[in-house]
Amino acid sequence: MPVPPDLLRAYFQWEVRSWSRALPLWTEALSQLPAGPRTALALGERDGGLSLYLAQQGIHTVCSDLHGPTDGARELHRAHGVQALVDHEVIDALAIPKPDASFDVVVFKSMIGALGSKERQLQAIHEMHRVLKPGGVLLFAENLSGTALHRWLRKRFVAWDSYWRYLDIRQDRDLFASFGRITDHSTGLLANLGRSEGQRDLLGRVDAVIAPMVPANWRTIWYGAAFKDRS
Repeated sequence: MPVPPDLLRAYFQWEVRSWSRALPLWTEALSQLPAGPRTALALGERDGGLSLYLAQQGIHTVCSDLHGPTDGARELHRAHGVQALVDHEVIDALAIPKPDASFDVVVFKSMIGALGSKERQLQAIHEMHRVLKPGGVLLFAENLSGTALHRWLRKRFVAWDSYWRYLDIRQDRDLFASFGRITDHSTGLLANLGRSEGQRDLLGRVDAVIAPMVPANWRTIWYGAAFKDRS
């Protein structure tokens, strides 16, 4: 059943058409988890969109951010009636203050680029793997470096480009080497260049046709589900 557009906007917040292509894969991955009560950790959440998605699947979720989720995140969860399923916490992805094997699910979107180096990204992924239960799943969606044009435009117009480390889908697969299996895809090409959400939505429709025909290292979003071994 299609997710209503207003919910997709709540979950993904910007460049919604492109980033929300992760949702069918994520939902399928969640269906592979054992039945019964489940717990999740959402990292880098700020406004709480992915925590809302997980809570609506009946999963008790820790909504976290380095400086704590915003008041808007709390209001979003109250507005959708999932506040009883969501805890709001301050968490640094480099040192997650939770015991080993605490969660069935960990999720992040457009977050590890801000860590600035591959070493710190590896440390964060290691922490996510550590707090996952055996058989648990990491749901992820992260920015790719894209084409030379994307990189040039970011240097000129994106304030955080100086410290953000964009992933390379060929060279950074080892970030997930500790996981037993991974299902992943890439998407996005032109939508990233839109100046408004309306433009990004229109270009995202074009991307649905042309992005599959260009090399993976030209695309701008990498998403997937990485499962921790059960043993």
